[in-house]
Amino acid sequence: MASSLTKDSARPGTPGSEKTFFGHPRGLATLFMTEMWERFSYYGMRALLPLYLVAPGGLHLPAGTATAIYAVYLSLVYLLTLPGGWFADRVLGPRKTVAVAGVVIMLGHLCLALPAAASFYVGLGLVAMGSGLLKANISTMVGHLYDGPDDPRRDGGFTVFYIGINLGAFIAPLVIGTVGENVNWHLGFALAALGMALGLVQFLLGSRHLDAKSSEVPTPLTPAEKASTLRKGLIWLAIAVVCYGLVGGTGHFTLNWALIPLTLLGLIVPILVISRIMRDKDLDSGERSKVSAYIWFFVAAAVFWMIYDQGGSTLSLFAEKSADNTIFGWEFPVSWYQSVNPVLIMALAPVFAWLWLWLNRRGKEPSTIVKFASGLVLVGASFFLFLAPLSIAEGGHKAAAMWLVAIYFAQTVGELTLSPVGLSVTTKMAPAKYASQMMGVWFLAVTAGDSVTALLSNPAVGGVNLDKTGFVALEAALAVVAGFAVYMYRKKVKAMMGDVR
Repeated sequence: MASSLTKDSARPGTPGSEKTFFGHPRGLATLFMTEMWERFSYYGMRALLPLYLVAPGGLHLPAGTATAIYAVYLSLVYLLTLPGGWFADRVLGPRKTVAVAGVVIMLGHLCLALPAAASFYVGLGLVAMGSGLLKANISTMVGHLYDGPDDPRRDGGFTVFYIGINLGAFIAPLVIGTVGENVNWHLGFALAALGMALGLVQFLLGSRHLDAKSSEVPTPLTPAEKASTLRKGLIWLAIAVVCYGLVGGTGHFTLNWALIPLTLLGLIVPILVISRIMRDKDLDSGERSKVSAYIWFFVAAAVFWMIYDQGGSTLSLFAEKSADNTIFGWEFPVSWYQSVNPVLIMALAPVFAWLWLWLNRRGKEPSTIVKFASGLVLVGASFFLFLAPLSIAEGGHKAAAMWLVAIYFAQTVGELTLSPVGLSVTTKMAPAKYASQMMGVWFLAVTAGDSVTALLSNPAVGGVNLDKTGFVALEAALAVVAGFAVYMYRKKVKAMMGDVR
């Protein structure tokens, strides 16, 4: 990346003066590379995860249990962004928290690389914990590089950073997936650990280019708060140890039942957080109305992510057993399907950015509500498309790979319609008191959606086979109906949004 560092003509003392990274502060190169390698490790491991869980040479679990584990893992990653943000704000500050996160993630992948079931689940927990710590704070440090929200380079900087995310996500399945599937599962997980190690080294070496604010602890805990937090944490840990100990000691412990408390946590926490905000007496009527309107977007997003995130589990497991994974007669690893979304994101995101601007200049840009409704309809349409390869497989034939590519394409277009808009509307509708916390609430929509998937697929609860025609059609219809409901009630929601458009 050194070749892309150039001299800037800006006057000394201004942000981004002297050496820059594509015209942006030099610290962006550090964060770009750190995030790229972290996403390389995360998405590489994620591409292997469901395949390893069901493989005879892996853990050889039933598909329902594997889907439940995958969904719970994803829900925890996004759930833990809340304590991750809190930990940086109150204890270590963003910079030290990201460094700790990198170490935790690397250790997690090393645990996955060990050929033992116990260490595998420990590794999943560590990667989820580290990802929550990192995800909540690295974007904050990107913002610190710029001279406030009005810095004209700020949006461009986040765009460059977003490219790093998708670049890592694109390369990961091609490298880690190939090694894991074709050579050795655990060697693939070890490569994920190497990727995080490279990201951590990049971060530590380049941290001198980050803004000083990244080292600050905005609202440090008082000694009394530290003691109270530690006491509460130990109490909850003791409760968990006793409960799981009793279940295990009486011979009733099973993996599926162990997942249930984590799954319920992913559903209960979002409800509690939103309820607490709604009950806050400090909010005025306008802010309360906006939060009420935001619940519509939250529920819609949860439905979207419930279907979208099955691209890495339900679709991947279907491809492994029922798809013809070949191009011009050459067979490719199933994990490569997970590179389709990031490459489409990189190709289509600039097109969508241009399209919204072009429509806006003509006064025809769709409202936030209409964009949300479109995203839901598109993700529903992706599962209606899924019915075709399912029918082909039920007839005893292998479904063509392009069916799956078409499904991922529809989901990606839906993501570009809903996800960036969701991030934007979250910042616009957040009450002033909860400006930072509301971004965590947006991530909780992913947690809620994946928790529903985990409950449905868990043999101890729902036991639903998610790749059966009837249930796929039901999910597709749910998303489309939800999209039309949001559209039909757009005037009511718009009224509750107040001055937000």
